[in-house]
Amino acid sequence: MATKKMILDLDTGVDDALAIAFAVASPEVDLIGIVSSYGNVLVDKSAENSLDLLELLGATDVPVFLGESHSSTTDHFDVMEISQKIHGVNGIGEVKVPKAKRAVESEGAVDFIIDAAHKYGDNLILVPTGPQTNLDAAITKDPEIAKLIGNMTFMGGALTVPGNVTAFTEANINQDPAAADRVFRSPLKSTMVGLDVTLRTLLTKKETQQWRDLGTVAGEKYADITDYYIDAYYNLDIDKNGCAIHDPLAVGVAIDPSYAKLIDLNMKVTHDDPANPADVGRTIGDTARLNDPTTNMKVAVDVDKERYLAHFMDLLTNLFAKH
Repeated sequence: MATKKMILDLDTGVDDALAIAFAVASPEVDLIGIVSSYGNVLVDKSAENSLDLLELLGATDVPVFLGESHSSTTDHFDVMEISQKIHGVNGIGEVKVPKAKRAVESEGAVDFIIDAAHKYGDNLILVPTGPQTNLDAAITKDPEIAKLIGNMTFMGGALTVPGNVTAFTEANINQDPAAADRVFRSPLKSTMVGLDVTLRTLLTKKETQQWRDLGTVAGEKYADITDYYIDAYYNLDIDKNGCAIHDPLAVGVAIDPSYAKLIDLNMKVTHDDPANPADVGRTIGDTARLNDPTTNMKVAVDVDKERYLAHFMDLLTNLFAKH
C-alpha cells in the first residue's frame, strides 16, 4: 500500500478516462476516490463514466463522489457543443462500456475532500482535471485544508501559449474562473499543468493499436475511446499529429514532478473586469505578489515528453493486458 493517497477530480471525458487508468496503474499512489465535476459532460454522467471505467479496469474498490453541478457564479451548466464534438455526447467517444455494479457514494465530494485532507494531510495529492469548483467549495467550507493538502496538481490554464476557448483562456479554468482565482490565491501548494506542456504530449493510433492488439476488453475499449479523440483532433483541425493527453500528464507530474520544467510564480485568474470580457479566465502572474518571498504555485513550462510517453504507455498497456 502506497503512502501517498490520490483523489482525482474529473469531468470524465476521454483524457480523464486515460487519467483514471494512469492513476489506477501507478504503484506510487493509492487512488482513494474520484470526485465528479461538470465540463465535458454533466456531473451525473461524469460520475457514471468514472464508475464504469473503474469497473472495466478492475478497480471496483475506488469510490466515486458526486460534486458540484455548476460553477460558483451560475445556477446551471450546459455542455458546450465543442466538448461534445471532441469527447462525444457520452463523454467517452460514444463507446459503450459495461455498467458498473457500484453506485455513487452518499457522501458528497466536498465533504470527502475535507475528510481526506484531515486524514492524510501532507500525503494527500489532489488532481483536478476539470473546473476547480469542488476544491473551492471545500476550501470555503474548511479553509484549514488549504494548508493540510500535500499538493494539488491540476490540468488547466495557459501561461506561455494561447488558450483553447479564447486567446487567453483554457477550457477548465473557463468553466469557473472565480473559483480558480480563489484557489490560486489560497495557501494551497499547487502545480499548474497547462496547455504549455499538454499540447506537446501527443498520442497517435500507433499507440492505441498496441492496446487493441492485446485482445482484451479494456484494451479494445480504451483504443476505441482514444481513437475517437484522435479523429476529433484531426477533423476539427486541433492537431493533425495526434491528440493531447492533457489529464494523464497532470497525474504523471503529480507523482513525478521531474517530468516537467517548473517555475515558481504566484498567480491569479482574471475574472472581475467587466471592461475586458475577452480576458476572463486568464491564468497570469499576480503582480501584487510578485515580490513575495514565497510562492504557492509551480507552473509547468516544458515537459520531457519522450520519457513521460514511454512510462504512460508501459503503465497503461500492462494494465489493459490484465483486463
